[in-house]
Amino acid sequence: MTALEVLYRDDYLAVVDKPAGLMVHDSALARGETDFAADRLRDQFGKPIFLVHRLDRATSGCLLLAFDRDTASALGKVLMSREVEKDYWAVCRGWPEAAFTIDHDLDGGPGKPLKKPAVTRFERLASVELALPSTGFETSRYAWLSAHPETGRFRQIRRHLKHASHHLIGDTSHGDGRHNRTFRMMGIHRMLLHARRLAFAHPAHGGVVEVIAPVDAPFQRALDLFDGGRDPASQTETAGAPP
Repeated sequence: MTALEVLYRDDYLAVVDKPAGLMVHDSALARGETDFAADRLRDQFGKPIFLVHRLDRATSGCLLLAFDRDTASALGKVLMSREVEKDYWAVCRGWPEAAFTIDHDLDGGPGKPLKKPAVTRFERLASVELALPSTGFETSRYAWLSAHPETGRFRQIRRHLKHASHHLIGDTSHGDGRHNRTFRMMGIHRMLLHARRLAFAHPAHGGVVEVIAPVDAPFQRALDLFDGGRDPASQTETAGAPP
């Protein structure tokens, strides 16, 4: 099995870069899968690992784990208290506002009908209008977003974007098939959601751990549509609003 890239590691915990398409662990959604990130990581580190959070199969990026139960428990409490900064990159259809918040209750997924509060903050990093016809229009509009979930509900970012009619590109469950096909025709065959950054206080010594996961080649190909795909945070000015 291919080893996962280690973005940060010490005696207590690690952050690895999970590729898109790899399930984190076995579950009812596995549907016959036999390859899981948890199994790879146990072999890779040669000892037990404790997953602190989850990423959807189609989502790439920062995955946090601990090497002992006490550290996992401490990190879990930090996550519950919202003291962990989780930043995602996403590409969606349409041109949303420069900054917006979606506060929309969500259920827990299959077999968990109880709805709970769910809040995600979004910032639009860049916008693009492509000369591709779409539903009666001569062009198609897309946005590159930074997403900051304040809660951790099932497929929260994906479902919140659907709720706002700014469907996530490549999402076959909650997205827009027409726009997904447009990106596939451009050679981009993945869901465009990436767990880019994690920042949290280390449970052993209190120091700040900040980890950034690079995007893969297909995701970068999508970002290249937006002013060359440069990270707006590294520029003097953030990419502007739609013309």
